[in-house]
Amino acid sequence: MAIRILMVDEDVNQLEAVKQYFSNSSSINVVKTCNNSKDALEALNDNFDVLVINMLLSGMDSMMILSKMKEMKLDKLVVATSEYISSDMMNNLSIYKPNYFIKKPYTNDTLEKVISSISKREEQTQLLADKDLKVAITDMLHSLGIPSHIKGYSYIRDGIAMMYKDESLIGSITKELYPSIANLYHTTSSRVERAIRHAIEVSWMRGDYNLMEELFGNSVDYDRAKPTNSEFIVTVADRLKLENKYV
Repeated sequence: MAIRILMVDEDVNQLEAVKQYFSNSSSINVVKTCNNSKDALEALNDNFDVLVINMLLSGMDSMMILSKMKEMKLDKLVVATSEYISSDMMNNLSIYKPNYFIKKPYTNDTLEKVISSISKREEQTQLLADKDLKVAITDMLHSLGIPSHIKGYSYIRDGIAMMYKDESLIGSITKELYPSIANLYHTTSSRVERAIRHAIEVSWMRGDYNLMEELFGNSVDYDRAKPTNSEFIVTVADRLKLENKYV
């Protein structure tokens, strides 16, 4: 899949040259170019992977764009460019922490190498983070007594990972989370729900009661009443977030 680029620079000749250079590239696609802050702010809602931005836009427009990205919590790679570096710019770079800085003028070949390099590094970092998260979830499920050979084990593991990465799923367990898991395993949402419920029941019969009480609190009573599927998935995901060790 091609890396999608949003480029912001008041130099229209530079924008056109970059678009032309990557027009036949299969690995990098310039999805949009903007020569003013108004268009750039609107483009933040588009699908892109890397923002290439000139730090010397008129006024403080580049800072406004980066601030908006931070406010929107956009997890995008940023390549900052500039003709020169001032002390103020150094301060701004330290605040927004772009992934790379290129001094202008630069060649399109240099830009291509930088984009490819930081994208590959980000992909490797994400793969490692996903591996660490999977190990953490696996350890937790084993401690809770869920055997790995039952179907619900894999469904719960993936459900927790999805919830960890996207908290908006909390209110969409049935409408979004179950269907997403079902698609992964070529099954139905109802089967996913039943298998997860069964896995939790198994956990409640053979798991560590003290750990369950620590994790689920009021969900655990003297009758060992088990939490719902949603409570189980959300609580374990929250616990991993609080530990702040993964992803």
